[in-house]
Amino acid sequence: MTPTTKMMRMAGAAEHALLQKYGTRNVPRYTSYPTAPHFHEDINAEVYKQWLGALGARDSLSLYLHVPFCKQLCWYCGCAMQVARKYGPVSEYARVLEREIETVADHIRQPGTVRHIHWGGGSPNRLNAHDFSSLMAVLRNRFPVAEDAEIAIEIDPRSLDDSLVEAYALAGITRASLGLQDFTPAVQAAINREQPFELVADRVGALRAAGINALNFDLMYGLPHQGVSDAVRSVKLALTLEPSRVAVFGYAHVPWMRKHQNLIPTEALPSPEVRRDQAEAMAEILLSAGYVQIGIDHFARPGDSMAEAAEAGTLKRNFQGYTTDAASALIGFGASSIGALPGGYVQNIADTRLYEESVRETGLAVTRGIAVSADDRLRRQIIEGLMCGDAVDVASLCADAGIDVSALFDDATPLKEMQTDGLINWNGKILEINSPGRPYVRVVAAFFDAYLQTGKARHSGAV
Repeated sequence: MTPTTKMMRMAGAAEHALLQKYGTRNVPRYTSYPTAPHFHEDINAEVYKQWLGALGARDSLSLYLHVPFCKQLCWYCGCAMQVARKYGPVSEYARVLEREIETVADHIRQPGTVRHIHWGGGSPNRLNAHDFSSLMAVLRNRFPVAEDAEIAIEIDPRSLDDSLVEAYALAGITRASLGLQDFTPAVQAAINREQPFELVADRVGALRAAGINALNFDLMYGLPHQGVSDAVRSVKLALTLEPSRVAVFGYAHVPWMRKHQNLIPTEALPSPEVRRDQAEAMAEILLSAGYVQIGIDHFARPGDSMAEAAEAGTLKRNFQGYTTDAASALIGFGASSIGALPGGYVQNIADTRLYEESVRETGLAVTRGIAVSADDRLRRQIIEGLMCGDAVDVASLCADAGIDVSALFDDATPLKEMQTDGLINWNGKILEINSPGRPYVRVVAAFFDAYLQTGKARHSGAV
């Protein structure tokens, strides 16, 4: 055995040890802090009204609209959604959504400028062109939308017709995010989402012809029957369509939360080692193509607003993932949607029928949430900083909050252990994520989560 071969084997063994120690830990994705499993019913519609009433013209706003319908169930899906093969229920939902928008606007004395609007799902393009356009008109009528606002929509390419593309262009959509997942036929069959590359290429062409040029692609690894070569082939095909951004998500197998995931046999899923190899191979291709890595799972072209935010240290993370959105308040509309206001978080009823009943009766559907304390805000800054960058000045954040660093934790042993393992550098003031630690940043962030050990929520693996 040559010295080089021996060193490679030692390095491989070290990586395997880290993966076994940290990669299999179940930790939150930290799109909020405190995380949603810790929301409670003490935060209700009356509290929400008070928080909305406290907003003023100086508070910039971001609006999220959840459309919980799809034409078909994808077995990997972890979103709040339901299958609607007929359009009647979707149209009725659109009318209820209008009422909620009107009610929320009534409770804000003087709405601030809206700089981001995001349509998520489900599949927002399950709405037909007429209902989508009507809802956009209501939003613009009730809220002051900035001329340069980013208006983004998530799209299932399989059900994107030309009338919708035209409606999106007329409504001012500036960015579209297409769910691609994987282009391998066997993998698509295993997740019940058959979507040929040629179909995606055609719909991308239609969007660009309509002037919607900022396109995001979502790809996945860790899917059933998916090998490293499948993941590599999929990302290479996606790059031929020249997206602005690419998100590379690890499939989260959580059948205890999403019962339909039981349709995916556990034995068909890649091992943690293969998942790691898939993620690394996909990242290498994207980096070689000139994309900039953003946080744990996003990539953007240089010059894209997200790449610029990452460079400037202004990148944010919310329920839509990584974002340039720095609004004072995120207001959520629709079943299961979550809002983030200065006072705390609120979430609507998840069941679509019950959501509609509540909005018809009262105009609102908030069922739970959580008020955020000064300690929560500090920990949120630290966790978001770790998720968005490579280093956080913990001591400075604590000083700004008037809190001593030592008050954040009783035992620094886990931090010291992570430092010994090469994941981080920690000098008692600044916490820096090393390159080997980047895949395990959620584990590092979890150290600062004061709620994690007190709840009963189950989370997906770190890698």
